[in-house]
Amino acid sequence: MSYSVGQVAGFAGVTVRTLHHYDDIGLLVPSERSHAGHRRYSDADLDRLQQILFYRELGFPLEEVAALLDDPDADPREHLRRQHELLTARIEKLRKMAEAVEHAMEARTMGINLTPEEKFEVFGDKDPEQYAEEAEQRWGGTDAYAESQRRVARYTKNDWQRIKTEVEDWEQRYAALVADGEPATGERAMVMAEEHRRHIGTWYFECPYEMHRCLGEMYVADERFKAYYDSLGPGVAEHLKEAILANAARHGA
Repeated sequence: MSYSVGQVAGFAGVTVRTLHHYDDIGLLVPSERSHAGHRRYSDADLDRLQQILFYRELGFPLEEVAALLDDPDADPREHLRRQHELLTARIEKLRKMAEAVEHAMEARTMGINLTPEEKFEVFGDKDPEQYAEEAEQRWGGTDAYAESQRRVARYTKNDWQRIKTEVEDWEQRYAALVADGEPATGERAMVMAEEHRRHIGTWYFECPYEMHRCLGEMYVADERFKAYYDSLGPGVAEHLKEAILANAARHGA
């Protein structure tokens, strides 16, 4: 029994482009070819793909995945233990960084100088100051918080409406990008990650790439953010985080 590249993409929830890339780099070379030269995948190929996706979900780079699967002396459990140690250290570092930066979504709720009627007109039944007290307690002493307060205190109803419109437009386009199967490390995703970073810098506070990386990690680590972005589409939060990291990396951050 063998399967076409389209069938395998459907089974695994990946794009045909991803499978072609895995073939090109030798990570997952289909066992067969049709008479017309089309890729055909065996059950053993599907087993290997399952292992690849498992390690990718854990954050392993493709080169290390290949080493794990092809090196007979490699111990997957040791790799997992090492990855766990690295992730634990990274989480602690990010937790400390998070204390020094403004929370992007919470930042937009602070210092809003609108009447109750105007707030409802712009934000509907969402309370724009829901997390204001928490944000002040956690980040009130940071430069990012102070800068955000200075900026948003000047915004009018029209400013907030423009911000809301820009955010909704970006969210719709990014959700469509994810639904289309565009990889987080692809050009389109990284361009939109850069647009996300610049939006923060335009309206709230300067957001260098390292700070943007931290925000991307929080979008997954903080259940409120994860739920928010995943409400746009399955896996959007994780996809956005990876796009932010890829965009920062290509800019040398």
